[in-house]
Amino acid sequence: MSVRMTRQREVVAAVLESVDGFYTAQELYEMLLTDGERIGLATVYRTLQLFAENDMVDVMRNPEGEAIYRSCHAAGQHHHHLLCRHCGKTIEIDGPTVEAWALQVGAQHGFTDIEHTIELYGTCAVCQRD
Repeated sequence: MSVRMTRQREVVAAVLESVDGFYTAQELYEMLLTDGERIGLATVYRTLQLFAENDMVDVMRNPEGEAIYRSCHAAGQHHHHLLCRHCGKTIEIDGPTVEAWALQVGAQHGFTDIEHTIELYGTCAVCQRD
C-alpha cells in the first residue's frame, strides 16, 4: 500500500529523518512544536501508526514499555535492533540463528506463518567508558 503524504505526514517524516535513534510520539510531537509546526498530538500518533503499518518506521518498546519510533533504514526487510539503554544508540542487526530457531519452535508445535519481535538492550562501548 502506498501512503498518501499529506502535509502533516510530511512534517512527521521529516522530523524522523532529521534525528538519529528512537523517540516516543510525545518527544517527536514536542520537536515539531519547537520547529513551529501546527500539528496535534493525535495526528502524530495516527501518522506513526500508519507509517508502522507500512514499514516506513521501526517500532520498539523502550524498557518502560512505551512505543518508540525511528525512520526505517531497512524498509521491507525483517531485522532486529540493539539499543543502548543509556544514550539510545541503535544498531540494526541480522539474526539468522534467531530466525531459524523461531521457525523450528513453530514447526515443533505445528505452527506456520511465524512472526516475532526481538529487542535487545544493553550498554554501548562509549557509555561503558563514561
